Amino acid sequence: MAHQQRIPAVFMRGGTSKALMLKRADLPTDQNQWPAIFLAALGSPDPYGRQLDGMGGGQSSLSKVCIIGPSSVEGADVDYTFAQISVTGTAVDYSGNCGNMSSAVGPFAYDEKMVKGPVDGECVVRIHNTNSGKIIVSRFAVEGGEACVSGDTRITGLASAGAPVTLSFEDPANTRGRGVLPAQAVVVDLPTAAGSSVQATLVDSAIPAVFVQAEAVGVSADIMPDAVDAHATLLADLEHLRQAASVRMGIAASMEEAARIIAIPKLCMVGKAQTYTALNGQEVAARDVDVMVRMISAGQPHRAAPITVSLATATAAAIAGSVVQQCVGDEVDLSAIRLGSPSGVVQVGVDLEQQAGLSTPHILSASIVRTQRRLMEGAVCVPTL
Repeated sequence: MAHQQRIPAVFMRGGTSKALMLKRADLPTDQNQWPAIFLAALGSPDPYGRQLDGMGGGQSSLSKVCIIGPSSVEGADVDYTFAQISVTGTAVDYSGNCGNMSSAVGPFAYDEKMVKGPVDGECVVRIHNTNSGKIIVSRFAVEGGEACVSGDTRITGLASAGAPVTLSFEDPANTRGRGVLPAQAVVVDLPTAAGSSVQATLVDSAIPAVFVQAEAVGVSADIMPDAVDAHATLLADLEHLRQAASVRMGIAASMEEAARIIAIPKLCMVGKAQTYTALNGQEVAARDVDVMVRMISAGQPHRAAPITVSLATATAAAIAGSVVQQCVGDEVDLSAIRLGSPSGVVQVGVDLEQQAGLSTPHILSASIVRTQRRLMEGAVCVPTL
């Protein structure tokens, strides 16, 4: 009977996601061997959608791997590579970052002695995200040589409070080299599966994302995840639009290739603020929301809001005439825009400067506050491959 291999690992929550945290030094130097390891560790592919034979939780937000190693670029402390693992398929996608799990990277690197920092006080870790080529600055409190986890900070979609981690995504736009508007237009017409078209805004900031108004695809902006799953055609229609956007953004050369790239672009349905009931049963008043958001991640409706897509939403809100800007109007505070997600309000902000003669501003940075916690440490067991 074959033995299992044991790979040193930490299991962490970052924001409203969870992931297996691995050191690059503990993985094969040949990265072609990584996908098989990650799939086995998380329990994919699982046609039942539960990942019972691995660490995954049957949802895109719980089927993730983060790889951390020494920095390969000047001005950063560590390299961080994110892998989105398909639940039911065999895709291991490195094309985009996870903003929620980014909050766990700095504390992981500090606790693992991969970076230097104070014994007590504030630790600052500059993270080079290899997926986007961007720098993320992570600031968090440390005490007694460990990253703090207890505190009063609460984030939407999480029942418990924790210690804040402030993330600043420096110069977040243009992760794919085609600008903040990869389609070279504020609004484009995307073909639907039925042969009509839907207006969309395609933005690349923190992550490539496509925005459509919920009403344009036949649903209300307050639709909840279970209703999205139960809808006869909605997910398939949105996936068709996402794939079409992928081609328009230059991510994929064809619809067939776009279907294989599950991590990007993300798709978000938006709408004007309205009063709705969040997943925890609490009413969210329209006056506390700037724009409604319903995001799709790896083919599934997200129960909160992926952070990278939230930052992309804030960027889109700053672009005159965009699908998002049409929902929020001109008076929104872009330094603290409030997104009405299924789990409640998520607040993000962008620091920008207007560019002379251009309607598209330069996004200097995008920021958000998250919490994180180390849940388990030891080794992940993977059947010998």
